[in-house]
Amino acid sequence: MNYRTLGIRKLRVSSIGLGCMGMSHAYGKPADKREMTDLLAYAVEMGYTLFDTAEVYGTTLNPHDNEELLGSALRPYRGHVVISTKFGISFGGSNEQGTHDIITCSRPDVIRRSVEGSLRRLQTDHIDLYFQHRIDPDVQPEEVAEVMSELIGEGKILHWGISETTEEYLRRAHAVCPVTAIQNRYSMMARRYENLFPVLEELGVGLVAFSPLANGLLSACYNADSRFDAAYDYRASMPQFRKESYEQNHDLFALLDRLASEHHATPAQISLAWMLCKHSWIVPIPGTRRLYRLKENINATDIKLTAEDVGNIDKELDNMKMSEVFGGSPITKSE
Repeated sequence: MNYRTLGIRKLRVSSIGLGCMGMSHAYGKPADKREMTDLLAYAVEMGYTLFDTAEVYGTTLNPHDNEELLGSALRPYRGHVVISTKFGISFGGSNEQGTHDIITCSRPDVIRRSVEGSLRRLQTDHIDLYFQHRIDPDVQPEEVAEVMSELIGEGKILHWGISETTEEYLRRAHAVCPVTAIQNRYSMMARRYENLFPVLEELGVGLVAFSPLANGLLSACYNADSRFDAAYDYRASMPQFRKESYEQNHDLFALLDRLASEHHATPAQISLAWMLCKHSWIVPIPGTRRLYRLKENINATDIKLTAEDVGNIDKELDNMKMSEVFGGSPITKSE
């Protein structure tokens, strides 16, 4: 496994991390705990060091299921892994898209309750990387950053970051307490945050890329006949999984197939290698419940694309017609 360093405080993580949300939330019914415990152990053995979760990844009956899973499964390896979790949102009711509305709240008292809960569930005395899950329009970035500075001083967190941030919010927060990484949606189908790349370079901030395979579409595992259980799986309402989207994304699939053939790789590996070879501070965190996908994803680090290769891919993507892609659950209000 290769490793990367995020932020000016130099957080060292595996070049590919493991997004753990889908083990408990949004990708079907929660997976078997014993199987996921074994899978997480395999991930550590393979060289994964970054494991991403959040306090809200769970079910109606157990909203903190994912943190509890990681706390138990990763406890034997605690000194060898980097755990990132998140604060600042709760889920409202189901919406017409089949997902749940997001309610934001990043008041200082709420953050402090959240960090104590996460520490307890993760069975640890510190959180390696603590993300604000979504911006709260009612709380200024300086106020959030000040709490992060206090928590770092207390040893409860080591680094912090912001998910789905804007340039202004990042700059203002970073000026108070240096941000180690942002966590934004990024894939060949979702590139709108590339306008932040010059800012990340300037400030020395990393990018932890979630949904790097467009929620699995770019893994070549699905087709127009694929169906998902709308009661448990957000993909049932994601636009890129509609029947007509497969034809709309024909050129993208063809590009991935061609590159995969040229590099003796899979489409998923090409999708990951493309962003890994863009910048040394990008760390994708694809999720999976399957051992073979865990191996496939980590082997993407062996694929070397030149700057010219990446530039040519970007040019093709710039001029390519694609379907819509899921952009996240709507934020309805702050608490």
